[in-house]
Amino acid sequence: MTVQPHLPPTPAGHLLVERAPAKVNLSLHVTGRRADGYHLLESLVAFAGCGDRLSLDPVRPLGLTVSGPGAEAAGGGQDNLVLRAVHHLMARRPGLVAGHFHLDKRLPVAAGLGGGSSDAAAALRLMARLNGLGLDDPAIRAAAVATGADVPVCLDGRARVMAGIGDVLAPPLGLPRLFAVLVNPRTPVATADVFRGLGLRAGTMREPTLQPVAPADGCGRSEVLAVLAKARNDLEAPARSLSPAIAEALALLRSLPECRLARMSGSGATVFGLFDDCRAAARGRRAIAAARPAWWARATSLR
Repeated sequence: MTVQPHLPPTPAGHLLVERAPAKVNLSLHVTGRRADGYHLLESLVAFAGCGDRLSLDPVRPLGLTVSGPGAEAAGGGQDNLVLRAVHHLMARRPGLVAGHFHLDKRLPVAAGLGGGSSDAAAALRLMARLNGLGLDDPAIRAAAVATGADVPVCLDGRARVMAGIGDVLAPPLGLPRLFAVLVNPRTPVATADVFRGLGLRAGTMREPTLQPVAPADGCGRSEVLAVLAKARNDLEAPARSLSPAIAEALALLRSLPECRLARMSGSGATVFGLFDDCRAAARGRRAIAAARPAWWARATSLR
């Protein structure tokens, strides 16, 4: 992780803004299940050019409002991960200045894009900026872990392998820019149900495979695609059984002549297709939008 220097606190009255990019699981291998029920995984994650937007007004009292297409599903109460992250941080570092957060929720909810986790990470970055903390501050790191398994990897938003229950982070990878279309059929899938569909008993480890999780650091786009083609998402099959629309979205992407690879992200229901350049991705998005206008589809890049 790049260490953010300790900076002077931001003066009151200055509105602070952070992007909360979508997190895409390019590969996701489930390696076992701990005795406490938590599943173990290895996953290459990258971050998209699209996402939510979070602002912080330090003049107003601590609170949260939400707008945007996903506002109703995200909710603005104390269960929202933005406020959870802030409360976890303030409990570990009393006396911090906070303020009023506003979330422009653009990403679909319960979509396998880590939207809530990325929102929480953005809140921690805003709190760090406001209070002159570095992202390497132990209280920031501890608050991220306490908020959710995907929050630590979202803190600096760079491609890397995450392992364990999300608590083991490899160094950032210098991947080339990947051009993608993200497609969500607007059918939320519960993560717990998807993991339950794996049928993996507590205390069980899976047999290791030779399939790679991530390409080497600094390799080219063709090499990345070749490695990803040999990887997989172990949650795809149980998610498809819960939501046939996932299989339909994958089939539509794979039917596009310029799509190089299509796979589900996270626990679904969002799927992604990889393309050679931004123009091909834009054509792919238009084709998906024409075929399924009610679906959510975005052409973007991943890093």
